[in-house]
Order: sequence, then structure tokens, then C-alpha cells
Amino acid sequence: MRIFSLLIAILFVGTPVPANAHVGSPDVFYEGDAGPYHLFVTVRMPQVIPGLAQVEIRSQSNKVREIQLTIRRVSGFGYSLHAIPDLAQRSAQDPDFFVSRLWVMETYDLQVRIEVDGARGKAELGVPIPAFPQTTLRMQRSLGMFLFCCMLFLATGVVSVVGASVREAKLQQGEAPTSKDFRRARIAMFAASNLVLVVIGLGDAWWRVDASDSQAQTWSSNSPHALATMQPDGRLVLRVQGRSEFWAKFVDPEKFIPDHGHLMHLFLIRLPYMDRMYHLHPERIEGGSFAESLPAILAGKYQIFADIVDDGGVPWTAVGQIDLPNVAGAPLSGDDAQASGDPLTPTKDDARLAQLPDGGRMIWERDSSPLRANVPMSFRFRIEARNGKAAHDLEPYMGMAGHAAFVRSDSSVFAHVHPAGSVSMAALEMAQASILSATPGANNLQPGQARSHVGMTMPAQELSPEVSFPYGFPKAGLYRIFVQVKRSGHVQTGIFDAHVE
Repeated sequence: MRIFSLLIAILFVGTPVPANAHVGSPDVFYEGDAGPYHLFVTVRMPQVIPGLAQVEIRSQSNKVREIQLTIRRVSGFGYSLHAIPDLAQRSAQDPDFFVSRLWVMETYDLQVRIEVDGARGKAELGVPIPAFPQTTLRMQRSLGMFLFCCMLFLATGVVSVVGASVREAKLQQGEAPTSKDFRRARIAMFAASNLVLVVIGLGDAWWRVDASDSQAQTWSSNSPHALATMQPDGRLVLRVQGRSEFWAKFVDPEKFIPDHGHLMHLFLIRLPYMDRMYHLHPERIEGGSFAESLPAILAGKYQIFADIVDDGGVPWTAVGQIDLPNVAGAPLSGDDAQASGDPLTPTKDDARLAQLPDGGRMIWERDSSPLRANVPMSFRFRIEARNGKAAHDLEPYMGMAGHAAFVRSDSSVFAHVHPAGSVSMAALEMAQASILSATPGANNLQPGQARSHVGMTMPAQELSPEVSFPYGFPKAGLYRIFVQVKRSGHVQTGIFDAHVE
């Protein structure tokens, strides 16, 4: 039974590998431009691989005639191979909404290549999707019984065929088998039965090892762990450690690459009320660990979320906890920031206004409809100066108009999101570079052109007082949202609570 079960499992489950970034939030959200077309892209990742991903695309205008989609690698072998594109289906109710389902057959660094054709010509866009299975599926009992019966039938058939062959193979026409023939047949059937049992036993052992590995390599079992220790000199030292052999083979902490300017984005959130948040950027030290000289921190238990990106462009979020004493650290500098707010409470009244430390305020522009899980939306925030007018002194913060962290009250969901979405900026740049490299004249690109193509470098102009983030809550519950912008050289953080149905 296990042999045939193994075949079915390979077809329908595949080989799971470790998890990607954004704890508990596997779907991918992206908002940006494909040439002259502004798109909101949602990729609902399959639970298992091979599996079907659902891609939903909303166009900002009615200029789009057709959208074709393919799955490709971001880099490495096969990234330039051309698969037959899948035509996205236009919604009959909403002509600006397109849907398609694509088979995800591989794992690791993939992208959805989007080819748009419309009134303004053709354009391409690559949206990276770290492809990792979220779980393993149990076989249906009815299917297991059916396969068990098939195994019995085939095993009995094999033994019977061997016995008949030995008993009657040398008989002439009309000649009956002798007692000696029957004895030889019984011996052969006994040997064949033992051989079949050995094969079934080996298949069962193979299956158990493979099933154990698959179960141990699911998303929940393999999110990397952040081992944090407090040093006597006030430094926090973190070591990112994988929970499977995958890390030892494919992920090298000394080869992490920068994502919007830093090798690690460390979020420390005080539990259980999430009333303190620190967004820090440790530096890599010898041995692949990271170290950060902590600023002034109040004592308490802190949840750790550490975002890093490996050299394949795949993002990871390492999680952990640490008990910190009162730390009289140095003032914040550079891109480091902190925020404090009221304790998170289960009240149903979601605040839509947050006072900022500089006297200004941040307003969450949302309607009165309830928030629902698995519904992608654009979270829009308006920043006002202390006089109540729109703020016109916003600056890029690490190359972006803003950053947002969506955290569930039990820490089971964490997503570090940018105005371009939940994708890694490093992976997005690599995906766009793969398009440019296939374009005639791409070899003549000057350094930095690929980066400006994906919005990594903000234009030298006044930023809008509004910032938005594409995202969708993966499940119901109470969330806290930290929204960060930069005004006149200082990072300001607005804190909002969200009850999701």
C-alpha cells in the first residue's frame, strides 16, 4: 500500500521545503506599474506543491485588453526559458478585474511573469513569489482502502503468476502437472511471497522516512529561529538558525543580501500588549551572526521578527523571544526607530487617528465596512502637520514612501509591507532585471536603471502626504498595525488596531 501511496503523494503533495517570510501570511500582494498600466496583483499561494496558485489582477484603468501569465524562476537555471502563457480571464461583472490559476510545480525563487496588452501597447512585469508548501495533506481513507485492495490484488497476482509459471511452463499439451511440479511451484510461490513482502517492507520504510521529512519541512515547522542573547556591553546578538537540513545546504547567513539598504530588519515588539515597538538594523559580525547596540528600552518580554533575504532573493522572517532588562542605551540614529502606544485591547472600536510624536497626526482612510480576512485591499494613510493641514515635508524612508508592519495579537501573523506590497524589494529588483536582460539593448543599461525601474530609488520630488500599502489579512482576529514615515529627517510611527472578521 505504501508504495502506491507514495506515488499518489508525489503527484499531489510534492516535496515540501522550508517556509518563506511574513509569518502566517503566505499570499503575495503587489501594487505597481507594468509600463503604463497600474496593477494591483494578489497571488494566493497553494497549500502544497505541486499545486494551483490563483492570481488576481486589478487594473486601474480600462485600457487593458489582455493579460497573459507564466511562472518562471527569478534567477539561475531556467529563468529565461519561455513557457506557454496562460490567458487570464476577465470578470464579467468587473472588466478591470482578471483572474487566472497557474500550476506551481517547483519551489524556492519563482516569479509570476505578467504580460499586459492594451491601448497603450505591451508591457511586462515580474512579481516574485517565494514558493513553499504550507502543509502536507492526509490521504483520504477511501483512497487508501482502494490502494490497499490494489496492492493485495497485484501481490497475489505476482505470486500466482510465479507459481503457475514454475508448475506448468515445461508441460506438453494435454499433460497434467505432477506432484513434483506442484512442490516446485509451492517453493517458488513461497520465495516470491517473501520477495514481495520484502519489497513492500522497503517501500513502507521509504514512505515513512519521506513522510516524516515532509511533515518536518512544512511552513510551520521550518520558519527560521532567531537566537538572541544580551551581551554585557549592551549589544543584542542574534543568530539566525534554520530548523531543517535545507538551511545547512542552501542558506548561508554570510551571503544574505541587502533589502532596501540593510541586511536585517529587526522588529522588537513588547508582549503581551504590543505597546512598544523597535525597528532596528543590526550589522553582520563574524560567523554570520548579527549585532545591534540597543537604544533605551523598557524591560519586558519582546517578540522578535528578523527579516533577511538570501542570495537567491528569497525573503525569510526569523522569529524568537527574549526577556530584556531596562536598557539605558544610546539615542536612535540612522534608520532605526521606535514607537510607543496604548496597550492593545479587545475593544471593537478601531481608532482611525494616531497622534505622532512631532505633534502631527496620521489618519487611516477607510470606510465604515468591517475588515474581513482573505480580502486584499489598499491600506491608505494620510499624514497631517500639527496645524491640521497635509504634511509636505515627507522624505523617503529607506528608499520607500513608508513601511508598515501588520502583527496579529498572538504573534502568529507578521508582515512587513511596503507601498509596492509584501514582496521583497531585493527579489523584485531581480525579477525586473530578468525582464530587462531579455530586452534588446539591455546590455547597455547603466548601473541603477533596473533599480529605478522597480521603485527602489524614490524620485527627487515632493512626496505625497498619503501613503498606501497593499495587503490582505490571512485570518480573523485582532491586529496591530505600525505605519512608519519620515518627516524632516525623523521617523514617525502611527499605531492602529484592526478587528478582522
